[in-house]
Amino acid sequence: MFTRNWPRHLLCLSLSLPLGSALACGPDFPMRLLDNRGQSLAELPEGNFNFEVSRLGHAVAGLKSVAQTAYSMEATDYAEQRSQSEQTGLSAEQQALVKQLRGLNDARQVEAQGASLPAEIRLYLAGAVAFSGGDHGLAAEYFRKVLALPAEQRALRSTWAAYSLGRALFAMSSQADAGPDVLAQSRQAFEQTRQLSIDGFSDPLELGVASLGEEARVARTAGDWNNAIELYATQNLHGSAVGYTSLKLLMADLAAMPEEQLTELLKGKPVQQLVTASLISRLGWSFGDQPPNQEKLIKLLQSSTRGSLDNADRLAAVNYQQGDYTSAKAFLEHAGNGGLAWWLRAKLAVRDGDKNAAAAAYAKAAQAFPQNESWGERRTPDWDYESLQPKCRVEGESAILALQRGDYLQAFDQLYRSQGIYWFDAATVAERVLTLDELKQYVDTHVPAPPLSQQDRDNYVPLPVAASLRNLLGRRLLREERYDEAPAYFDNVELQNKARAYGQSRQEAASTWWPTRRAGALFNSAWMARDWGMDILGYEMAPDYATFGGNYSLENSELKVGPLVAEDEVKRQQVSVAKPDQRYHYRFVATSLASRAADNLPRTSQAFAAVLCAAAGWNSSLEEESAFYQRYVKEGPYVYWAVDFGHHCPYPDFQNANKRYVTQFTDTARSALRPYKKPLQYGSVIAVTAAALLLINRRRRKAR
Repeated sequence: MFTRNWPRHLLCLSLSLPLGSALACGPDFPMRLLDNRGQSLAELPEGNFNFEVSRLGHAVAGLKSVAQTAYSMEATDYAEQRSQSEQTGLSAEQQALVKQLRGLNDARQVEAQGASLPAEIRLYLAGAVAFSGGDHGLAAEYFRKVLALPAEQRALRSTWAAYSLGRALFAMSSQADAGPDVLAQSRQAFEQTRQLSIDGFSDPLELGVASLGEEARVARTAGDWNNAIELYATQNLHGSAVGYTSLKLLMADLAAMPEEQLTELLKGKPVQQLVTASLISRLGWSFGDQPPNQEKLIKLLQSSTRGSLDNADRLAAVNYQQGDYTSAKAFLEHAGNGGLAWWLRAKLAVRDGDKNAAAAAYAKAAQAFPQNESWGERRTPDWDYESLQPKCRVEGESAILALQRGDYLQAFDQLYRSQGIYWFDAATVAERVLTLDELKQYVDTHVPAPPLSQQDRDNYVPLPVAASLRNLLGRRLLREERYDEAPAYFDNVELQNKARAYGQSRQEAASTWWPTRRAGALFNSAWMARDWGMDILGYEMAPDYATFGGNYSLENSELKVGPLVAEDEVKRQQVSVAKPDQRYHYRFVATSLASRAADNLPRTSQAFAAVLCAAAGWNSSLEEESAFYQRYVKEGPYVYWAVDFGHHCPYPDFQNANKRYVTQFTDTARSALRPYKKPLQYGSVIAVTAAALLLINRRRRKAR
């Protein structure tokens, strides 16, 4: 069953309903193998029906595949396509005449009025008009006449005539007076269509490939399901969407059959393969719920394939997905050395607790799977999406075992090789598990800076994974105060300059002895950390999620020691955790630097108040905002702009703050004596008067 997240996607539908309030919906996220390591190792992802049926059938040598066309929301107008193709190779007068004859209803009349046309054109048009009028016998006669012409006289309409003859004969087969061999003749006509296309006769409508589907329909009508499946599969191999769709429809018909009839059909290998392809790819499943006929299909397939050596790896996969591990092991004894077989052996070894055997099987599976094999997009049980490339998935699962045994660099390398597929997992290992020196050595050795054009930047083309990894390393170097090394790893000059400026400011703060200069460097570092923090200090994953630009976050569970998590990995992740471990942690770094800047400033200076004001507005937390304001109230001077503290703050005047080192002491004394102002004034007058009288008295004595 699908678990955590799929209801969110259903609830997003409420945005279009008049419920009074709307629910905000975020994007879908790619799967993380390390999120639930046990589940990642235990599950066998469903296959892809398109990929599975591409393993069936055999391409016809010399037959051109269907040309790929640009995607369009509009349905193809086959009548218009046929009309355009019908004009090819004809003069303007002939084109006009053909268009006129197409509008007639009498084939004989077409033949008479088209006397000026080449014989193949005239006879084919007469047959086409007869076919449209439902006179399939007459149509077949005309199409045979076209094919009876010398080869050099029928270059344009040979494939058309053979294909149409097959269709006419198939239509005739349903008539009561049809002979027993009409279906066989229809199949022969479609076979001839393919051969004519292979031989180079004009085939602009790709009738050679279309004939495979038409012949498959004839075979199915005759009860030959095995041949019908092979023909549709071959049509699919040649690029026709009709072949793929027809196989899905055949599968639906098979699933709906009574058990007795289906049991008999399952004796044929193509039927077995199609049913297996359907089961392994979970065709027809919806939100994790299997279709009603699924159990019947599984039971009948298992009964019909006991002791079978054909398709053994796929049969083992079906049994594994159903939790029948004993049957899966039995089939794997005959499954050979393909990638899927070794993948299943690795999973069964994990279930048995033999991690060494599992690691060896994973290695063989990774070697056996082709690099470019893809099973398409899928949804995980948590409704995340996965671009399933078996080779990458196998290496990702193997990385889980590598982490458990402490081979951290191997684990990272296996995840990183998937590029964007398991980037979230690779990034987690890179910034939380590897030491900084391990990561730097790997990048220096294996990850050169990729070339990035300005055009790609202007068009917001996503960064290559190599550039993302180098940015991750640059941010980690800055976080761990290796300022001189960091700038070179950022992917553009702007980021490099920002990283360099931040590092220089931090170094200046550490080396300057004069307090106000130190405060200025700390404050400059602080606002750089606040304004540029996501780009130069943010964690790629938790807690900042620079990979999303900080716009989204993912659920994270606490990493604990367990069967698949070693104690050493937990310790490594604890050492590399963000400080503080809160979203947008760099804002707290900024406020901490600002607080240190304030510590180095005279409390009565404008700079002291301005630094606290700026830090209060950096949105780290309400608690910090309140603390900065309370500190200002308790220690800072009166400033008129304090009425909007934290929102409209001037730049700190560090230069004039120097003067306050002297005046702040006198100001403090004056402030302390202010309640005693009148007595002190009277006392001063008395003291001065007494001193003056004493001085006068002394002078008089001396004069005597």
